[in-house]
Amino acid sequence: MKAPVILHVGPLGLCGVDEAGRGPLAGPVMAAAVMLDPARPISGLRDSKKLSAAKREQLADDIRLHAAAWCVAEASVAEIDQLNILQATMLAMQRAVAGLARTPDEVWVDGNRCPGWAWRSQAVVKGDDRVASIAAASILAKTARDHLMQQLHADFPAYGFAQHMGYGTAVHLAALETHGACPHHRRSFGPVKRALDQATLF
Repeated sequence: MKAPVILHVGPLGLCGVDEAGRGPLAGPVMAAAVMLDPARPISGLRDSKKLSAAKREQLADDIRLHAAAWCVAEASVAEIDQLNILQATMLAMQRAVAGLARTPDEVWVDGNRCPGWAWRSQAVVKGDDRVASIAAASILAKTARDHLMQQLHADFPAYGFAQHMGYGTAVHLAALETHGACPHHRRSFGPVKRALDQATLF
């Protein structure tokens, strides 16, 4: 039987931050900030990409119920196109931490850089599989964004958002070629820009 993954928990005042949706061609980029309560541990936390959809949903419920504080925020498609995806991601992270119900003592961010903010912080490479609060943040960000893309699918079913969540799959690229871009596509991203340029030729 495979041993459970044990992640670093840290003190009560530690906040973990992660994002979801940097790579897709459509939809906002979302970030979550989570402060876990060491007295109320949540088992099974790890990088959201290594969990099934059903397990992510169950853990997201547990996090919202047992965490000391949590917040999910986003940067819009318009902000992505205006700022670029990196700066929009930093903005979503800033909003997530600012939206917490309590002030963290320290913020650990998944990846190799932190936004410019007042909180003491550090970047943790592969933090979503090493630090419990970052793993929790990755789960909240991923599930929140998946729910939003499923809602967008109801309004724009031709693109298949519920299946690929906005990523540039063959199905999505074919739909872009056939239907052009919808209001939720990132016009600064190459495949979307090419689809828009192609549409102007006809």
